[in-house]
Amino acid sequence: MTDSLLEQRLTLHPQVALRPEPFGALAYHYGNRKLVFLKHPDVVRLVQALDGTGTTAEKLSECEIDAARWPSFERALANLHASEMLQ
Repeated sequence: MTDSLLEQRLTLHPQVALRPEPFGALAYHYGNRKLVFLKHPDVVRLVQALDGTGTTAEKLSECEIDAARWPSFERALANLHASEMLQ
């Protein structure tokens, strides 16, 4: 991708289901059968907010994620995008 993920309008892949867990959530992709652990409730909240209607930066702001934490969220989202959990 040429643009920063923070500038992208991301959404959860339609074949991905999230299952809440005490540590965060499990994300399972029914198409490629990948399973990913979302290890923090803030990441889960952000992923659930990603609906393609705003940039990732806008969604981070809406979820009240401190800007100092955005680089770690961008890395987590990059991994989710690479595993086809996000599109």
